[in-house]
Amino acid sequence: MGRFHYDGLVKIDFEDRTLAHLQVVIGAKVRRGESFSFTWRDDPSIGDGRTTVWIHPRAQILYKFYGGRAPQINRAWVDALMYSANSPAGLHVVPEPMEARPASEARE
Repeated sequence: MGRFHYDGLVKIDFEDRTLAHLQVVIGAKVRRGESFSFTWRDDPSIGDGRTTVWIHPRAQILYKFYGGRAPQINRAWVDALMYSANSPAGLHVVPEPMEARPASEARE
């Protein structure tokens, strides 16, 4: 489990694998100076609703990973998350798709 901290006010837990992929997408958009909303489902223990934050280049963002190994990044998942981040609804966690294998590997 990892934790996403936003502007010192919001703390939300995500699986390390999910958090690593969110870090790639959020980092890419912030580096380009893009602002966007990020929405997630809340845990039933805190009301089972949803929370949305406005991500912007000046926001204080901290990613805390509790696992000792960095997960392998699935490019297909990064693309799917980036697609949602670029939509009017903003970034939200989508299911991890199977990563497409390059054509050269598919023939082996």
